[in-house]
Amino acid sequence: MTAPESITPQPDASAKTSDSRRSRGDRTRKARGGGDRAAARSARRRSRELVLQGLYQWFLAGSDLPAIALHIREQDEFDKCDAAHFDAVLRGCIDHAPELDQVLVRHLDRPLNELSPVEHGILLIAGFELQQCLDIPYKVVINEAVELAKSFGGTDGHKYVNGVLDKAAVDWRAAEVHSR
Repeated sequence: MTAPESITPQPDASAKTSDSRRSRGDRTRKARGGGDRAAARSARRRSRELVLQGLYQWFLAGSDLPAIALHIREQDEFDKCDAAHFDAVLRGCIDHAPELDQVLVRHLDRPLNELSPVEHGILLIAGFELQQCLDIPYKVVINEAVELAKSFGGTDGHKYVNGVLDKAAVDWRAAEVHSR
């Protein structure tokens, strides 16, 4: 059994592209000069999507890290991601999966093996970022995980991911969580 080629979502045909139909937030951000920040954020989000794809391949096909990284780097869209973040998070999730899972299972309402590979992958990504990427605020990590779950997870998977990470964030970033 081989892993699917891609778990990348298909573009939404109803996406609005004309400036008059963009949300107020998009127009305001551009007017304030926030376009570069949005572009950087989307590159990092794209890297998370690709890491999720790699973890999916790792879960289902049992491929090794170099093979997964090579496969993903060959994709046309790879140049649009934050490659350094992709490398760090993919390697970190695979190398430290047992330690990350050990914290996550304390907050699950079911055995780890009953999670979908997508939800498990999202939780690993967020767990690694909470533990190792201290430059990213914990609320941003959780929000990005929820957005991944909305795009790739089951119907209410984003709610589950949010609940687990809200609790797990205290284990990894107690001071930051309690200071807000």
